[in-house]
Amino acid sequence: DKELLQRIQDIVVRLQWECERLSSVTGGLLQDFQQKEKDIEALFQSLEKLKKDKAEEQYLLLTVIWADKAALGTKVNRTQFEACMERLEERMQEVLSWVSSQEQHWHEVQKQLSDIMDSKLDHLGLGPFQKQVEKTWKTIKELEEEKKTEHDDTAGIEWVLAPYECLSCDWNLNMRVPG
Repeated sequence: DKELLQRIQDIVVRLQWECERLSSVTGGLLQDFQQKEKDIEALFQSLEKLKKDKAEEQYLLLTVIWADKAALGTKVNRTQFEACMERLEERMQEVLSWVSSQEQHWHEVQKQLSDIMDSKLDHLGLGPFQKQVEKTWKTIKELEEEKKTEHDDTAGIEWVLAPYECLSCDWNLNMRVPG
């Protein structure tokens, strides 16, 4: 009886140790997950800022172009315009490259997190967490698809009515502008 009791106590001690170890690993994984969530949130904020900056830049560019056209008429220097458009295109390519590299980084992070969770945690407890990760990933994919569709209109110019004021008489005008 004493020997059986000792074996049971050893098993209980070993199970307690395993529980503590799993608790420690789970705590570390939760901290990692929280950091990843913060990183994802920061990425979304950066993406929103980039969208806002892009819209402001496009508005400013259109305003400058139309103000110059109104002031200069047909005397716009074509080489300067083309150089400006090339710089703008380069800037847009840099932004797209940066977003693409961030996407690759998040693919890697997601795979690492998935591998860690598969190897460390019980699969029964991961249901809600996995759903949240999949939902977040789906949102990222949707944003990515929206971004792709925004650039699909490069084959033609879409004309929009934009409000302007006449430089000489301050009369309100609606002008057709690309965009």
